[in-house]
Amino acid sequence: MGSQLDSKSTFVHSGIISNIKGNAIIVTLEQNIHCESCRAKAACGISESNTKEIEIINSRDTFKLNENVNVVLKKALGLKAVFWAYVFPFLVMFSSLIIASTFLIEWQAGLISILVLIPYYFILYVLKNTFKKALEISILKI
Repeated sequence: MGSQLDSKSTFVHSGIISNIKGNAIIVTLEQNIHCESCRAKAACGISESNTKEIEIINSRDTFKLNENVNVVLKKALGLKAVFWAYVFPFLVMFSSLIIASTFLIEWQAGLISILVLIPYYFILYVLKNTFKKALEISILKI
């Protein structure tokens, strides 16, 4: 357990299990007192509000409602999520803008570069279960 809670490679937040649906567990994350001094609080998003809910797929352990748990996210997984949600669509939009601007007038190229994001985010929505498995978040009993 010590290697999973290594502060250099993971983010750890405490929370309470608020709902259990099959193998999906909904955890309500509490405001962490350490968020104020954390250097990554702007990227984390947990420090912006008092409580947040997160869905965790768990098929190994058994948990009970209102049980205190720790939610563990590997920092590398957070970077992957940022890449697929923000960086890659920006690259797709920018490259489509450059390509379309060579053939079309400016407003049409801009419209196409924005519209190309619709199928991209639709594909992300269709593949959400694949991403849930690839970007797995761990849950540990306290």
